[in-house]
Amino acid sequence: MINPALAIPFAAGLLFGAGLLGMEALVRATDPPDAQIATSTLVLDRNGRLLRPFTVADGRWRLPVTPAEVDPKLVAMLLAFEDRRFFGHPGVDPVALLRAGTQLVANGRIVSGGSTLTMQLVRLLGGGPTRSLPGKLRQGLAALALERRLDKRAILTAYLNLAPYGGNIEGVRAASLAWLGKEPSRLTPAEAALLVALPQAPNARRPDLSPEAARRARDRVLAVARHRGIIDATEEAAARRELVPGARRLFPMLAAHAAERAVRARPDRGVHRLTFDADLQGRLEALAAERAAALGPKVSVAILVADHRDGQVRASVGSAGLLDEPREGFIDMTRALRSPGSTLKPLIYGLAFEAGIAHPESLIEDRPSGFSGYAPANFDRVFHGTVTVRRALELSLNVPAVQVLEAVGPARLVSRMRRAGAAPVLPDLSPPGLAIGLGGIGVRLADLVAIYAAIARGGRPVALTEDLEASTPRLASRVLDEPAAWYLTSILAGAPAPANSSPGELAFKTGTSYGYRDAWALGFDGRHVVGVWVGRPDGASVPGLAGIDGAAPILIDAFARLGTRAPLPPSPPGVLVTSSSRLPPPLRRVQGKTTGTEAGGPQIAFPPDGARVELGLSGAADASLTLKVRNGTPPFAWYANGAPIGREPQARSTRWQPDGRGFATIAVVDARGQSNRVTVFLE
Repeated sequence: MINPALAIPFAAGLLFGAGLLGMEALVRATDPPDAQIATSTLVLDRNGRLLRPFTVADGRWRLPVTPAEVDPKLVAMLLAFEDRRFFGHPGVDPVALLRAGTQLVANGRIVSGGSTLTMQLVRLLGGGPTRSLPGKLRQGLAALALERRLDKRAILTAYLNLAPYGGNIEGVRAASLAWLGKEPSRLTPAEAALLVALPQAPNARRPDLSPEAARRARDRVLAVARHRGIIDATEEAAARRELVPGARRLFPMLAAHAAERAVRARPDRGVHRLTFDADLQGRLEALAAERAAALGPKVSVAILVADHRDGQVRASVGSAGLLDEPREGFIDMTRALRSPGSTLKPLIYGLAFEAGIAHPESLIEDRPSGFSGYAPANFDRVFHGTVTVRRALELSLNVPAVQVLEAVGPARLVSRMRRAGAAPVLPDLSPPGLAIGLGGIGVRLADLVAIYAAIARGGRPVALTEDLEASTPRLASRVLDEPAAWYLTSILAGAPAPANSSPGELAFKTGTSYGYRDAWALGFDGRHVVGVWVGRPDGASVPGLAGIDGAAPILIDAFARLGTRAPLPPSPPGVLVTSSSRLPPPLRRVQGKTTGTEAGGPQIAFPPDGARVELGLSGAADASLTLKVRNGTPPFAWYANGAPIGREPQARSTRWQPDGRGFATIAVVDARGQSNRVTVFLE
């Protein structure tokens, strides 16, 4: 028989146990809300800095963040102000509920809420109305159930990502960028307190609409933070004097075109890492906008920068401003097909150097000429008579370039462009003609940057890449041989420099398309290659717009924003540095048109007869000499000092490793038994 003195406690215990069992059953029967939160897709630079975020499907800014990426002061203030026993309760805080209920009974109104962060998260996840008693009970049960599924860190992370901050801004990171213009990793006490206060009444306390309400709410958080020892009285006083931001800031939109391209290519990724540098990107976007504004209301500017050592793009400015409608800023002009003007001339001459039909000091005629009905004229309508190839390229003369292109062949030019990774487009899919040498072909700024990157690399191509996490495809076939590429570098480094530059620091080339529609400048140093386009995206003419005046100064300024310039490469073995008069006779004047197989006998194109060729034989055990032949009928057999050194079935070049310094006699015999020989001095 139960002692009457124990009956009441015993009954109370039974009721309490039954209540616990009932509560356990209710919690087990409650499905917690789905805590999978969709967050904004982010595009980051090579160092993890934000280039451009995108809204989630319903148009809200909700940038992903973890507690470790938030200033510890903010987390401490949040817990002190909203949920002091967060890490000790199971989702519902009985002490807070008892305090809130007592205050409600005593005052006849709500003085403080009893909701925990977990209960607030349930509401944010779509837990239904919570102002009524049944709603509060459902919220409490859902919070208890949610804490059985997620740990405390996951719940805190979810709250930091979902807390409302007015309008379409959700989450601490989006709010920090929108209201403070900075990431939430380092905040002042005033900034941290503001971000704690806003979610309680996000629209009523919006700093841009109700700055006084925002300030009062912030100061209440500061008072609690001082009371809890998070900040001291001096810090509180200083924080109260800090102004509340009065306007919402724009989210970062660096490299807007490239970011959109990356997201479109891989929509499954939540975070995209690009090869870009955010600081450089920002500086070049400002440069493009500044120069476009000075050039005209509908003129745009595009800039592309790559590290030609690995092909990684460091900055890509597609227009003078994405939202600039008069300039059609939504068009990415780094990828738009345009006429390249004279920018392909270096590659034309490079092919001639490689084929042994020209040397930078070879003489060529710049006179009125016709090529099967095609009669090019120079940009200034002036002809210069007999000039060196070096001078012809420095002055960007048209007739010599077309003459050389006729000799090397337009098809070969297009083929080498493709080797560099370019994707040229011919008009109406017609076969390439001589007009492509002066701009009669469609290319993109990215194509030209790839071509000039190959020249900068000694003729070795490199694939341009913007995705930091993607493997770079390997381009195996050479665009030019190394001596030919160096000849081009030496010429382009000596080209007349624009007013804001000193000669010799960069190798660069400008170009202007027919009708003043496109102005180009391409240049490189020992590390970077930069391409600039200026014009109207709609293809309309811009009278007076030329590469040397419109694009080249932007190119020079872009290199200035890159910082210290890397020196251009030294001359490689096998180059011939001499004057026009001292060239071997076959190279003193540019040779005429060549074809793959000709009826005439073979001629050794390189090395020329009587040449002194620097191979560095005194210190290099594996120095080799490239031998080239023109004319004749393949296959070719090669001999050095009477000994066979190779037989090439179709190729018109081979490599030979000499035994040492001194004179050497090199001979070649073609399939018809015709031969040619030269004597050179190797050192």
